[in-house]
Amino acid sequence: MNIQAFRHRRDTTLARMGAGIAIIPTAPEQTRNRDAHFPYRADSYALYLSGFTEPEAVVVLIAGDGKQTQPQSILFCRDKDEEREIWDGFRWGPAAAAEAFGFDAAYSISELDAKLIELMTNQPNLYYAIGHDAAWDTRITHALNGVRAQARAGKRAPENIRDIRSILDAQRLFKDAFEIDLMRRAGEISGEAHKRAMRVTRPGKYEYEIEAELLHEFRRQGCQAPAYTSIVAGGKNACVLHYVENNQKLNDGDLLLIDAGGELDGYASDITRTFPINGRFSSAQRDVYQLVLNAQDAAIAATRPGNTFHDPHDAAVKVLAQGMLDLKLLQGSLDSVLEQESYKRFYMHRTGHWLGLDVHDAGDYKDGEDWKKLAPGMMLTIEPGCYIRPADDVPVAFHNIGIRIEDDALVTPTGCDIITEATPKTIADIEALMAEARQ
Repeated sequence: MNIQAFRHRRDTTLARMGAGIAIIPTAPEQTRNRDAHFPYRADSYALYLSGFTEPEAVVVLIAGDGKQTQPQSILFCRDKDEEREIWDGFRWGPAAAAEAFGFDAAYSISELDAKLIELMTNQPNLYYAIGHDAAWDTRITHALNGVRAQARAGKRAPENIRDIRSILDAQRLFKDAFEIDLMRRAGEISGEAHKRAMRVTRPGKYEYEIEAELLHEFRRQGCQAPAYTSIVAGGKNACVLHYVENNQKLNDGDLLLIDAGGELDGYASDITRTFPINGRFSSAQRDVYQLVLNAQDAAIAATRPGNTFHDPHDAAVKVLAQGMLDLKLLQGSLDSVLEQESYKRFYMHRTGHWLGLDVHDAGDYKDGEDWKKLAPGMMLTIEPGCYIRPADDVPVAFHNIGIRIEDDALVTPTGCDIITEATPKTIADIEALMAEARQ
């Protein structure tokens, strides 16, 4: 763990806040059923600032005035409790956590409510994610009222409440070297999982069997969890964008679309590959697949500094629309297809999203009314697709062809670096890998 990276993020946030106090709680534990909990995952904002992964924790940042007071970062966390550790595992405790995670101070979470009143007093601004959690909204209101109750003693509550996410989202949009290294490794692991899936896929297997191979490889190589629920969609299921049942038999002659990525130390990978269940693309599948791959190549070429977030999507759409005309899936001119958006019959989603601690990561997509300009350090996905259902009244050879190809791109000073490029995606490479596995 790179403590300096987290300390630098807190310092940057403090500098951008101006005078005031920021309160960033982590996520609560969630009950799965009765007395069993879901595997714990810390809130992304708290994790971004602290690296601390235990529940019942709060990050508090206090921006000094630069004269009499200095900026301060504080962690509230669970007490060290050897008896509870017998049941639930290791706890840092405030003293050890402050040192290990580079905080100026740390306190027991049991002291939080009283301390918040003290720390909020005479702060001009409160930075907090308003409306994110109703229970925390109530807790913050209680602390504010606790300060206001001391007005006769000359103590003032913050006059302004500002959403801390506006500051943190802008920071999280640009990945530092520590984050990039983690995301490269997550991409490598996820790519190996996709290759494993290609090797073991056969007609007659079930989607969940292939999902199990993905999960095995994620954990075997160090990812703590999938970054999101894996999509393992055979045949017609590939035309359902968020299909997650993963319970159908894989049929000879169909395609299998897998949208899956591992999460490593909180950071997501997001890869989609589509390949023939029997190891060989049919003629129609080959045509549509190459069209989507060409669209991705166009989007990758448009992913560079100075272009906007929308430009890769626009580049992909133009290639897809022309291909749909060439394959007789659509009629008319390219201009009319683009103007009327008739291509959305087969391609209805955007070509990418920000990627980081969340698979759909924090960060605005527009500055005012204009699409945000791409700049070095941004990480995004590039994922064109084409989904053809029998109801679309197209030739039978194209029925139930659902294809998406997705990679993770780091914007560089000269273009972009596809950090998941090692995952096979050309027709030749996919067929060769699957043929080798069948020997």
